[in-house]
Amino acid sequence: MPRDLKIATTQFENRSGDKASNLATINRLCAKAAEAGADVVAFHECSITGYSFARRLSKAELWDLAEPIPTGASIAALTDIARRHRIAVLAGLFERGDDGEVYKAHVCVDGNGLKSKYRKIHPFINPHIKPGNQYSVFELHGWKCGMLICYDNNVIENVRATALLGAEIIFMPHVTMCTPSPRPEAGFVDPALWHKRQSDPASLRAEFDGPKGRAWLMKWLPARAYDNGVYAVFSNPIGMDDDQLKNGCSMVLDPYGDVIAECRSFDDDIAIATCVHHKLALAGGSRYRAARKPELYAHILGAEHRSEQKVAWLPADASRSASGK
Repeated sequence: MPRDLKIATTQFENRSGDKASNLATINRLCAKAAEAGADVVAFHECSITGYSFARRLSKAELWDLAEPIPTGASIAALTDIARRHRIAVLAGLFERGDDGEVYKAHVCVDGNGLKSKYRKIHPFINPHIKPGNQYSVFELHGWKCGMLICYDNNVIENVRATALLGAEIIFMPHVTMCTPSPRPEAGFVDPALWHKRQSDPASLRAEFDGPKGRAWLMKWLPARAYDNGVYAVFSNPIGMDDDQLKNGCSMVLDPYGDVIAECRSFDDDIAIATCVHHKLALAGGSRYRAARKPELYAHILGAEHRSEQKVAWLPADASRSASGK
């Protein structure tokens, strides 16, 4: 049985397009996590590059921002950070594919270099970003781990598939919450509240924790961990991401669907959870997977289907990009 694993999830206010600044923050938070005994540090979607500003970039501008993996400078920087602090690091960036296309990637790196790479299956921030087409399961200290980026986790089949491939821990990097949606009470949070966070923290916390933010997250995220009997490591930025305010709430949930660590400040921060292997067998999700009868619904789940994705705050052409159209 694998030893207990200490995982740090993080939140920080990234700078759009400023890789050097973001990598410096990643290094600082990795040092903090390593000093606290963490084995792994998880950062949010596009934590190296920034995210929301990319909706305005041309294909050429995206290509300039992106890097090849694993030969790019950012992977080398992450490897140096991991080696220096003796810790595994998960972080996100835009990737230059060998096919000339741009992908949204998340990587796991240790002191020896790249351990695993995953491309977002449902990208939508920019129509020039192409979707990935495979899952990623890899090993960390004897644990089987997977990665799914942001919207990929809202499509429940992706989480189940990753768990069925053996993942016991699923890293779920996001840039989410505090955006418009057809659901009631969703919407952007006024950036003015962020700038007044010291003088009026209560108003900002109410928005961050209400239906625009954490209250929505808690409708579905615990279910992903509980139904599949996995640890879910959610990472999300705090503060301004381009012109959009994000609420952090980075957390780790155990296979029972309980939050066992969470960032609750308005600062760049970490939260550390200890993952214990015996919980996996005790969790209901492990029994539910064993009780499946795919002969009853394999043909339903595998029926021909045209993927369609709509994002309330993006133009229609960007929303369609998840289907590769």
